[in-house]
Amino acid sequence: MTSGRLLALLSLLQTPREWPGSELAQRLEVSPRTIRRDVERLRDLGYPVRATMGAEGGYRLAAGTAMPPLLLDDEEAVAIAVGLRTATRQPVTGIGEASVRALAKLEQVLPSRLRRRVAALGAATVPVDLAGDGPGVDPEHLASIAGAIANRERLRFHYRAADGSQSRRHVEPTALVPSGRRWYLLAFDVERDDWRVFRVDRVERVLATGARAAVRELPAVDAATYMRERMLSGPPVYQAEVTVDLPLRAVRERLGDTPEELREVGEGRTWLRTHADTLEYVAFRIVLLGCDFEVHTPVELVAYLRDLRSRIDRAVG
Repeated sequence: MTSGRLLALLSLLQTPREWPGSELAQRLEVSPRTIRRDVERLRDLGYPVRATMGAEGGYRLAAGTAMPPLLLDDEEAVAIAVGLRTATRQPVTGIGEASVRALAKLEQVLPSRLRRRVAALGAATVPVDLAGDGPGVDPEHLASIAGAIANRERLRFHYRAADGSQSRRHVEPTALVPSGRRWYLLAFDVERDDWRVFRVDRVERVLATGARAAVRELPAVDAATYMRERMLSGPPVYQAEVTVDLPLRAVRERLGDTPEELREVGEGRTWLRTHADTLEYVAFRIVLLGCDFEVHTPVELVAYLRDLRSRIDRAVG
């Protein structure tokens, strides 16, 4: 009975208001002395319950030094799950990976009735990607992969390569790495006996096998470093060198955690080398900086930007 009453008390205190002890006692049908004891139990569990004295005093849950567990009602849980799914589709720099971890934890404990509601809302929601940066990622896949990484569990899935060929993969997932507006899975391919990087938007029919994954040492300092080295060492379809009229720090802030090479070349100017599999995305990344720039290579990018300028001129007349 005590644990259930503590949960009920915590749920009330999570409402952003001051609760008189007499009102809490009335709601929970206990004495004010019991409320005082229960408040002390919550404090022992790490919940920072503040008490104020006087006629207008009472109890409230304050911000603490650590994040305690939260109690969510059905509507709150659905709202957070839908919000996290949206964040995984259109990740904000620096929080995309955290969104996936949080989504995996939340969906693991969601009751089936709420899972259906979240799935229905997700199916009915169509995000608009103004960047035009390729296909979106299924949040279900991200959550399943993140869960397998946390549980050190092997995965099976179907994979579609860049040339359209299909293959079945049996892997030990190690890390999810967001780069730009894409998600990549770093995993050890069991059947190929080597490390592989997969684009998550090309992953289908994800299945956690239940088999434990081996503890393996990465061939790099960490997953992000390995991904950066792979992306820079691989043969990019288009590689561009540009000088932009922005300080190096400003370029870093606007591009985020991406594998571009940067070098300061003068006061307020930065040399940039970037690459991608389409001219459109290279141009988008550069134009998004919102400053003047000079393209050094390749000539295809210069031609593409000239054509784009002509189309814009015709559009605005």
